[in-house]
Amino acid sequence: MRVIVTGGAGFIGSAVCRHLVGDKGFEVLNIDKLTYAANLDSLASVAGQSGYRFLKADICDQASMAAAFESFQPDAVMHLAAESHVDRSITGAGAFVTTNVVGTYVMLEVARRYWSGLPQPAQAAFRFLHISTDEVYGSLGEAGLFREDTAYDPSSPYSASKAASDHLVQAWHRTYGFPALISNCSNNYGPFQFPEKLIPLMILNALHEQPLPVYGNGTNIRDWLYVEDHARALLTVLERGRLGEKYNVGGRNERSNIDVVHRVCELLDRLRPTGTPRASLITYVTDRPGHDQRYAIDASKIESELGWQAEENFDSGIEQTVRWYLDNEAWWGPLRKKVYAGQRLGLASDVESAADHVAT
Repeated sequence: MRVIVTGGAGFIGSAVCRHLVGDKGFEVLNIDKLTYAANLDSLASVAGQSGYRFLKADICDQASMAAAFESFQPDAVMHLAAESHVDRSITGAGAFVTTNVVGTYVMLEVARRYWSGLPQPAQAAFRFLHISTDEVYGSLGEAGLFREDTAYDPSSPYSASKAASDHLVQAWHRTYGFPALISNCSNNYGPFQFPEKLIPLMILNALHEQPLPVYGNGTNIRDWLYVEDHARALLTVLERGRLGEKYNVGGRNERSNIDVVHRVCELLDRLRPTGTPRASLITYVTDRPGHDQRYAIDASKIESELGWQAEENFDSGIEQTVRWYLDNEAWWGPLRKKVYAGQRLGLASDVESAADHVAT
């Protein structure tokens, strides 16, 4: 199979490329703009293989995308390219609307035109998988799970932009008969994750004996999904999913943020002890604006219909993740020094500064 992967130099996208090329022997064209969170070093294990190609390009550039489709002649598209960090969306929503909404529109239109020109057997086999998030559903109370028919209720500029892109994909399927599918996943974690996200941020701050900032009282709950489990799930949806359908992908691993941070501290104290418990570094900070209280995925549909299940539970996955960061300073060290040093993002003062900039 020949697959275009957008955003393949990002955290989840690189895991998908490694799975498709390294495990399955597929031919992959990775299209990535190489923004701050992208890292080609995450693809070192497949970069030299004959089935892997890379194109630095912006998914909003329609001419570049059309040329990529024409030259590569894909059998499928896995669309992961997106701005993804909620805190950054609070102070820079424009980039999220541009990439996540306009970029998805461009990909849909270019893919639709390519697909409509294929001969019948290839046209019938073509698939477009749009990878989205459970954050489009908003926040849950103490009980209940997100299902594929849960109403959308996004809280942040990030989740609103992803909700908009989901609606575009569904509309292209219904209006044009375009062979699209959507997946909505819970919080991913694992190797090669950019250190602005909760788990790598806690690991690296703790290693450097820096404060471990926890929003509010730390009781916000997320369902955690190991990234390699997610990569397998996405290929399963691509190959076996019903066109026009949505599939929720979750690990069935609900944890509060403070419990996640304590688990990271416990593992670091065991694997790299200093004599001082890392939990002493925990610092409670002002909560994120519009912070959803709880996410939890009902993964019954993908499990029962497509036969996928997560292989890692949280305890096994988080230990593998901590060990990976301990062993791979060559990957994250340059990021901490040159790109992101662990500072707080999405502060109210930053929002006001951004608004002033727009106004002037």
